[in-house]
Amino acid sequence: MAERVDAQGIIAAFLEQSSRHLFGPTSQPSAPPKSQVISVSSLIDKLDHLKPEDLSLIRRAFQYSDNAHLGQYRQSGEPYITHPLAVAELCADWKLDAPSIMAALLHDVIEDTGSTRQELVEIFGAKVAELVEGLTKLDKLEFQSHAEAQAESFRKMFMAMARDVRVILVKLADRLHNMRTLDSMAIEKRRRVALETAEIYAPIAHRLGLNMVYRELQDLSFRHSSPFRFATLDKAIKRARGNRKEMVNKILDAARMALSKSGLEVDLRGREKTLYSIYRKMQSKHLSFSEVLDVYGFRVTVKSIDDCYRALGVLHSLYKPMPGKFKDYIAIPKLNGYQSLHTTLVGPFGMPVEFQIRTQEMHRVAEEGVAAHWAYKDGENDLTEMQTRAHQWLQSLVDIQDISGDSQEFLEHVKIDLFPDAVYVFTPKGQIRALPRGSTVLDFAYAVHSDLGNQCVAAKVNGVQLPLRTELNNGDIVEITSDPNSQPNPVWLTFVKTGKARAAIRHDLKTKRYKESIQLGERLLLQALRQQAIDLALLDDGVWEKLIYWTGSKTRDDLCADIAMGHRVPAVIAKRIEFILSENSGSGQMRLDSQAWDQALAADHRQAIMIDGAEGESVQYPHCCYPIPGDVILGYLGKGEGLQIHTRECRHAQRLHNKDPEHWVDVIWSEDIKRSFDVAIRVDVVNGKGVLARIAGTLTSADANIAHVTMDDRLTEHAASMRFVIQVEGRYHLAKVMRRLRQNQDVIRISRVLGK
Repeated sequence: MAERVDAQGIIAAFLEQSSRHLFGPTSQPSAPPKSQVISVSSLIDKLDHLKPEDLSLIRRAFQYSDNAHLGQYRQSGEPYITHPLAVAELCADWKLDAPSIMAALLHDVIEDTGSTRQELVEIFGAKVAELVEGLTKLDKLEFQSHAEAQAESFRKMFMAMARDVRVILVKLADRLHNMRTLDSMAIEKRRRVALETAEIYAPIAHRLGLNMVYRELQDLSFRHSSPFRFATLDKAIKRARGNRKEMVNKILDAARMALSKSGLEVDLRGREKTLYSIYRKMQSKHLSFSEVLDVYGFRVTVKSIDDCYRALGVLHSLYKPMPGKFKDYIAIPKLNGYQSLHTTLVGPFGMPVEFQIRTQEMHRVAEEGVAAHWAYKDGENDLTEMQTRAHQWLQSLVDIQDISGDSQEFLEHVKIDLFPDAVYVFTPKGQIRALPRGSTVLDFAYAVHSDLGNQCVAAKVNGVQLPLRTELNNGDIVEITSDPNSQPNPVWLTFVKTGKARAAIRHDLKTKRYKESIQLGERLLLQALRQQAIDLALLDDGVWEKLIYWTGSKTRDDLCADIAMGHRVPAVIAKRIEFILSENSGSGQMRLDSQAWDQALAADHRQAIMIDGAEGESVQYPHCCYPIPGDVILGYLGKGEGLQIHTRECRHAQRLHNKDPEHWVDVIWSEDIKRSFDVAIRVDVVNGKGVLARIAGTLTSADANIAHVTMDDRLTEHAASMRFVIQVEGRYHLAKVMRRLRQNQDVIRISRVLGK
């Protein structure tokens, strides 16, 4: 692709328009409708691996699909049935089973015709209907936006794929044929689809080991997203092909002769690298085409694993190997099951020559991935190694789905795992774990188990204690130390790389914040109800049901959380409860009696929300005024921001109060403070060598932790100003710190800063 865009940008770019609109059938194609006879015979000829009874069912599925799509056309003018037939033929080339072929023929009938899932169940069975449903996109009208609809469609596809990998195999065949026939679309639509294919479908094909599909999807995406660059590079390669033909033949002849002399039976072939891979190399290494020497590679196919290593020795004796360019993917396969020996040699005239050495079985897996071993079985114990690898990855998608908040968040996490340039590390017991390159120690912990990641407190890499953000390298041995009382830190989101880790951290933080918000919301509602002489604890289920119905909340907890996050005003909710009670003559028992009400109003501290610092993320302390215990404070319920604490002197708070007075609540400090608080101070000092160190030492001696320090402009030639953010327990502690600073001879003036 021309440029590598971040995941969020790509999602915003391609999710604006649904794939259905681009690829779905129409009665008015861009080109004139074509009259042609469509036959299933070409498909049947490719199905020699299936039983006669299976072929009969497939013919029936074709007839059903043909009738359902009658009168529908592709944008090219071809009858629409040509598309599902082509998809089925691709699946037949991969030797997929009968239900997969039938699902390919029927994959659009639910979405684009009057057919229903129940109808498919009755005619073709539950399994085929389930596959077709997994391939069917959701109606975008169910959602608020195109992006939401498309993200949900992808989520649905991934979940169907996790249940049955045949779903994605048919889907990839569908996308491959659509990409092959994309020329009938408008240029902008082609680019949008190309981006989607490069960012979602090509990586999935690679992740499942379908390298032939992966390479073709990449090249097609490159062709349609950057047509000028594609055409230019294509011409350059065609010109170079003739110039380098003699050199390639010379290398082939020399390698064949050397391998033959060693007694090895090999199949040696030259292969030209794909346009996209050449372009990516030019782009990543800032090379011109003339500087890309390794346009050609060579593949050596042998009979056994032993022969792989023997052939490697022969080639290394023929040409000198380039240091650091040997990779043994036989001993340690890639994440998608790929196995080969890779080596780069210095060929004639110093030209780098890449050789891949593998067995015939390895070659099938390298080209066809999961499809190479396709023989679908219901029992997990019967799965091949390749299918097991695919199953493990797909199961990780289920784990991400379980802890993701919505479809777009899920898609974001999954996209992270779709570019797994792998690094291989070991557990203390010697088990290999494959992780995306750049993964940290913390990613490893989450890869083992989500609970281990959440409770991770320390780690050793190769026996040395290292930070959790440490990036892992091939061969590292990682040992995790956990604590059941430990919880994820929001900072972790800044350095973890895997989708599973990010999803698990976000889920834990959201759950924790949700619980804290419920508690705060109840306290805010309690305060508001006291003003109406109503006892929150005495409200019965009937009142809550009416209130939840009125607000549209799902549960009582959701309503309280909305109050805490500022989405609902507690006073308004209290007024509604008052109205509900006024309609119910028997509600007097839920109200405070006159004595209790008088006592509540007389005790201001009982009306106000008490803050002790242990509320978590549901209560925030903005940096506009840095409130600390001892300050007179107010609480502001910003929409979606939780309860913000400000000092009464805060200018920002005063502006907010004038603009939005109904969102303010009374708050007071608890006598039992649970944490330290940030506060900003300005210190004017005599400018001199080592003054910062001396001031920092004074602050430390006063038990004040320094969170941040900046140097302001020089006041004069001999004086400078420093701004510290320090952590104190309250105003008394701050006063103690400032007294200690005034005793320092370097200090000219000290003041508290009530803003940034």
